[in-house]
Amino acid sequence: MTTAKGAARAARSSTVFRRTARAGYVVLGLVHILIGAIAVSIAAGASGDADQDGAMEQLRRTPIGGILLAGVAVGLFALAVWQVGAAMVKSGPDETRKWGLRVKLLGSAIAYVAIGAMAMIYAVGGRADSEKTTQDASAGLIATPGGAIVLVLIGLGVAGVGIGFVVGGITRSFEKTMSLPDGPARQGIVVFGVIGYLAKGLAVAATGALVVIAGFTRDPEKAAGLDGALHSLVLLPQGRVILWVVGAGLAVYGIFCFVRARLARM
Repeated sequence: MTTAKGAARAARSSTVFRRTARAGYVVLGLVHILIGAIAVSIAAGASGDADQDGAMEQLRRTPIGGILLAGVAVGLFALAVWQVGAAMVKSGPDETRKWGLRVKLLGSAIAYVAIGAMAMIYAVGGRADSEKTTQDASAGLIATPGGAIVLVLIGLGVAGVGIGFVVGGITRSFEKTMSLPDGPARQGIVVFGVIGYLAKGLAVAATGALVVIAGFTRDPEKAAGLDGALHSLVLLPQGRVILWVVGAGLAVYGIFCFVRARLARM
């Protein structure tokens, strides 16, 4: 464990690695801007996949799509390693809060690795279907004894992450992780952070809710992932307006990630 902590500290002290991890926030922002734009277009009546698949496909269509996607993967992998390192060296007198933060950092790292792996698949000309993967995994769980209960718990966990983003937006907890300037610039960044966190939280919570429904109904097709969650918003009263707002909010979260790349405490 000591050796692992030493390696984590060494990685975090590397200027090159730190800059690469900051670039991870940039590419994370780019992905969210693309997802938000697709969601807004769906709200306006267009079609598309408002998730990581759709974002990767949009990047691949650019003249330097393969190179760009490889850069996305590298940045996200570096950011994931940085999060793991932060989780390993995290210390403090309050063990409960310390372990809660570790779980949050490790969960973020897993998400970054998954998106980075998807970017690599698209970079070499492949295609990933996150919705089908989620549904297949859900079907496998439901087919096992007690699997439906496990699926419900997973869905509740995902929804909890979404609620965490909402709470983080309301309490502006992200301010503690950034070196914010004083004056109007600070207020502008905070506003973008609040809007982005709320939109991100609603999208993730909706995704978790669908997984919970899939477990309760034993219907894996209900676990439709982020794209299905955003499409489901259209079914609500004033659903297209809600989807437009959430999509715009996700794009704002992407812009906030750009700022975070510069101001994050690393």
